[in-house]
Amino acid sequence: MSTPTSKKINAATDDTPAPKKRQRAAPLSIEAWRQFLSVAKPYWQEDQKKQAWLLLVLLIVLMLVETQLAVMLNDQAGEMTSALAARSGDRFWDSVRTCLIILAFAIPIYAFYYYMRDLFANQWRRWLTGRFLDGYLKRRKYYALQSDGEIDNPDQRISEDINTFTGRSTHFLLIFLGSIMQLVAFSAVLWSISHVLVGVLAVYALVGTGIALYIFGTPLIHLNFWQLRREADFRFSLMRLRENAESIAFYRGEAQERAHINSKFEKVIHNFARLIKKQRNLNFFQRTFNQLTLVLPFVILADGVLSGELEVGRAIQAAGAFTAVLTAVGIIVDNFESLSRFVAGIGRLQALSNLVLPGAAPTADADADSKHPRIEKREGKHLSLEALTLHPPQSERVLIKELSLALKPGDALLITGDSGCGKSSLLRAIAGLWDTGSGTIHHPPMEDFFFLPQQPYLQHGSLRSQLIYPSAHADLTDEELLDILQQVHLPHLADRVGGLDAVQDWAKLLSVGEQQRLAFGRVLVHGPSIVILDEATSALDCGNEASLYGRLRESGTTLISIAHRPAVLRHHTHVLHLMGDGCWEVLAAGEYRFDEAAVASPSGGAEVPATPVLKVAAVR
Repeated sequence: MSTPTSKKINAATDDTPAPKKRQRAAPLSIEAWRQFLSVAKPYWQEDQKKQAWLLLVLLIVLMLVETQLAVMLNDQAGEMTSALAARSGDRFWDSVRTCLIILAFAIPIYAFYYYMRDLFANQWRRWLTGRFLDGYLKRRKYYALQSDGEIDNPDQRISEDINTFTGRSTHFLLIFLGSIMQLVAFSAVLWSISHVLVGVLAVYALVGTGIALYIFGTPLIHLNFWQLRREADFRFSLMRLRENAESIAFYRGEAQERAHINSKFEKVIHNFARLIKKQRNLNFFQRTFNQLTLVLPFVILADGVLSGELEVGRAIQAAGAFTAVLTAVGIIVDNFESLSRFVAGIGRLQALSNLVLPGAAPTADADADSKHPRIEKREGKHLSLEALTLHPPQSERVLIKELSLALKPGDALLITGDSGCGKSSLLRAIAGLWDTGSGTIHHPPMEDFFFLPQQPYLQHGSLRSQLIYPSAHADLTDEELLDILQQVHLPHLADRVGGLDAVQDWAKLLSVGEQQRLAFGRVLVHGPSIVILDEATSALDCGNEASLYGRLRESGTTLISIAHRPAVLRHHTHVLHLMGDGCWEVLAAGEYRFDEAAVASPSGGAEVPATPVLKVAAVR
């Protein structure tokens, strides 16, 4: 079989992803309403729909009762004013008693209504967050989003934007429903007092709402959208500083980190400065719009009161009804600031839902990616690669070209090659993290694989949870777990930290060598049939490295390793040497020498010599 040839790749052009369209927030429009429904509708149609609708009906009933009590209080306010103007003590005190009785019902209903509103929003947030987390973690979507950079700060969208979405959705749904009830109830009162006042009110509210939507609408929504994004980027830069504190401290990189954080913060401040200027203009308009209502109804009703045709109390009653109806019809004007932030958050959630939730409409980028060939994954008894060609995501660069090999149980494959030739990329393809390319990977069930990276992942939890990770529970006894610690040369770790149930910051407490030995303990806990090691012994001395490799080989586990030390060669049966530009060779371990590994790669785009470099096409 001849050696695969590959073209020289220009990294400056082929490794650079195509620029993506900038994400924008939808203004208050049909598009914004469509985005809202795509995120909100499943809660009302799926497993929680009965509870959701029952809570909503209860809230509507409470709102109806509260609205009726508000009308009754407004009537009594007018009655008390008329009684005082007429100097009628009995009439006044009867009205006071009636008001107190109404308040005795209104206050607890008011408190219970807001409690149920917040409870409803909390239940909705719990369900929607669970839905997004399921989609985010399923099929490693969290990894894909991080790799392709298609969306910014998905963690912030799940933790904060969902909370804002459910809370604001509940708030706006209820105030719109309440506004309709208030409009109907108080319009009847207002109509019975003055037809002219109703007409003036209608024109005033329509003009005010139109100005708010068309002059302040789109700019505020877009600025709020970018403010959310800038704040998330700034918060992420601070989180990155905390997570890499030790490395930055060793480098003394505070000055550069401060410059990076400052650049993110300046974008926050600059966007917010533009936002508050727009908000200043909106506040001026809102204040003018609302304050004029203090005068307008009295100006219209003044002639009737002065001529004696209308009681003072009826004028007060009309003014209260006018304010209530105007509040109902001017709901968009009064809440425009929070409404614009809400719409901005909807766009961010809808963009995330398109990428992580099942049944979501595919994006244009996803449609384009689906036209490119993908590596096919098939379950089989053994691990084998068939004509595998591998590219990095969003790149045409060829890392490996038409690789074919097969591993039988107990084989051990060592992958070597220069930095950047595709060693770790091949492991990602085998693990199913990368699928850009062509060919087929035949593999046992993925539950039979176990991956050991150079830097083990240690979650916050007990020593027991570190050993049994990624499982949540294990059937092993404490004695068996302690024996495993003994086998990986951590015999005194449990005593040193306070036992298997001790909780520590393990990444800081343990050295990298201890972390790597603890990761080997996970392999012994789970007993997988295939173990993939990506420089998993780089921090170990030769004695510990040999002992741990020997322990795995004795168990009959199939190994796939990336390593650069000649000492590990004796623990492997075969070597896959990656030479760059897609070229490769497979050798029996006894034929490979680290000091003779460098095989001259073609230069200037010339073809590989005709003499085959590939010595073994498949491991048998």
